[in-house]
Amino acid sequence: MIVITGAAGFIGSCLVQKLNQEGYHDLVVVDDFSRTEKERNLHGKKISVKVDRKDFFSWLEQEHRFVQFIFHIGARTDTTEFRKEVFDELNLDYTKQVWKACVEYGLPLVYASSAATYGGGELGYSDTHELVDRLKPLNPYGDSKNDFDKWALRQERQPYFWAGLKFFNVYGPNEYHKGRMASVIFHAFQQIRRTGEMKLFRSHRPDFKDGEQLRDFVYVKDVAEVCYFLLHHRKNSGLYNLGSGQARTFLDLVKSTFRAMGEPEKIGFVDTPEDIRDKYQYFTEADMSKLKSIGYTRPFTSLEDGVEDYVTHYLVPDKVW
Repeated sequence: MIVITGAAGFIGSCLVQKLNQEGYHDLVVVDDFSRTEKERNLHGKKISVKVDRKDFFSWLEQEHRFVQFIFHIGARTDTTEFRKEVFDELNLDYTKQVWKACVEYGLPLVYASSAATYGGGELGYSDTHELVDRLKPLNPYGDSKNDFDKWALRQERQPYFWAGLKFFNVYGPNEYHKGRMASVIFHAFQQIRRTGEMKLFRSHRPDFKDGEQLRDFVYVKDVAEVCYFLLHHRKNSGLYNLGSGQARTFLDLVKSTFRAMGEPEKIGFVDTPEDIRDKYQYFTEADMSKLKSIGYTRPFTSLEDGVEDYVTHYLVPDKVW
């Protein structure tokens, strides 16, 4: 059995699909299944057991001898949520419980960290452990992820293999339920189809032109490939960046979306909302050398190819992966 938490969500459901494609069907999917809008993400996928996240630890206590690996992908990911107690419960405390269970039962663990831990990027984007205590995230979500990374690195008792993956800007199929937190590509597709144009956030810094804010966009299928690699690797524990390794502008992204839709470009700009303006990242780019140093050699999908695949095979026909 392989456990995937957050399995009905965006990245989790794509990982389930990847595992299915590789012949893994004995999967335990864990989530808050009361959110019925996510049900289609698991429709048609081959799984063994569905476990509500509230019941997971009691289930694991009974069934741990049959489990081979845990992917803890589930998390509260809303960067506009500012109630610290929400993140303490769902991101920090719950993940500590997962970690301790993996230690107790001798299970390997991959968990979702985040590039939000890097804050404004003043210290760069290296996944070296020496940097973790000095990072200053820009919001409670980033704090919760960095707080767990710090806690994990301090533990004397650790799973025999563990990896914390610092996801950068992940995009791709199965994110339709995420609302405001869905990728810019998802929102661009919806806006272009509805209005024929796309409005991007205006730059509020003199060193960046409008639309030329830079992010490391990584296709969710690449994220699933890295998880699959770690399922078999099971050594070199630690924190790892998971981005494409190449920063691209929002203009690049939106132009690719217009092109994939076969629509003429029409791009405008609006002010960045005040509630996130002072917390807004203008540049992110993953240093991917650490993951490559342990043997991951698969190339990452270019932004153009990822957008083309996402738009034509999933957004236009309204399909999940």
